[in-house]
Amino acid sequence: MSSALPKDTAVYTHGHHESVLRSHTWRTAANSAAYLTGHLEPGMRVLDIGCGPGTITADLAELVPEGEVVAVDADSGVLERAQAVAEERGLSHVRFAVADVHGLDHPDDSFDVVHAHQVLQHVGDPVRALREMRRVCRPGGLVAVRDSDYAAMTWHPSVPGMDEWLDLYRRVARANGGEPDAGRRLRSWALAAGFTDLTATATAWCYATPEERSWWSGLWADRTVASGYARLAVDGGHTTEAGLREIADAWRAWGACADGWFAVLHGELLCRV
Repeated sequence: MSSALPKDTAVYTHGHHESVLRSHTWRTAANSAAYLTGHLEPGMRVLDIGCGPGTITADLAELVPEGEVVAVDADSGVLERAQAVAEERGLSHVRFAVADVHGLDHPDDSFDVVHAHQVLQHVGDPVRALREMRRVCRPGGLVAVRDSDYAAMTWHPSVPGMDEWLDLYRRVARANGGEPDAGRRLRSWALAAGFTDLTATATAWCYATPEERSWWSGLWADRTVASGYARLAVDGGHTTEAGLREIADAWRAWGACADGWFAVLHGELLCRV
C-alpha cells in the first residue's frame, strides 16, 4: 500500500463553513458527474474521493446496487453529514473513512471506478494523487475527475468588485498550495501520471434565474466574509476584512442584477486504466 506517502501539503481553501456546505449539498450526480454515470453498473465497487457531505456519493451508490461505495474525505466532521445522507436514503452499501488522496489505504486494483469531484484543484501534488487513484483502480476500470477552472469563470454584468474577487481567490488558493485553474490542466496531469486512454470533456454550471442568482451570490457573499477562505485571505496578507466586505457587497450587487448571468466551466476526464 501507499499509506506511508507524505501527507498533502496543501490547505483546503474553502473549509466547511455553512456557506460552503450550502453549495456542496446542492451537488448531485446529475449536475456534477453526468460524464461518468452512464458507465456505472450494478455490482461495481466505487471509491469516491473528497466526498464532502455525500450528496454525489449517495447518487453514485444508487447507480451501483449490489455493489459497494467507499467514500473518503480528509475531514472527519463532514463525513458525519455524508453518513447521515446515506442513512436517510437507505443506502446500506456505502461506508465512509478519513483518507489522504496521496496515500490511499487500499490494495492495488481494489475498485472498478475511482471518482473525485473538485479535489485535484486543492491538493499539493495532483499528478501523484492521480497515480494513487490509478493504483487502486483495477485494470480496465475508470478514474473519473472533474474540476472547475476559476480563470474561465465568466459573468454579466461587469459589477465593480467582481474582478477583484476572482483575482483574490486565485491568489489565496495558490498560496495554500492548490491550483484554482485545474479544469484545463486535468488532461496534462493525467498524462504525466501515466494514463494513456483518456476522454476529456467540459460542462458548465449556469446561474441565471432570480432564484439561482440569489443563491449563488448569497453563498459567495457569506463565504467571502465568514469561512475558512476568509480567514486564510486575511491571515495570509492578501486582503483586509474591509476588502472582503467590499467583495461581498459586489457579489450581492451582481445577484440583484435582473440581467445577471454566471457560468462555471469544468474540465472532466475519464481515464481508462
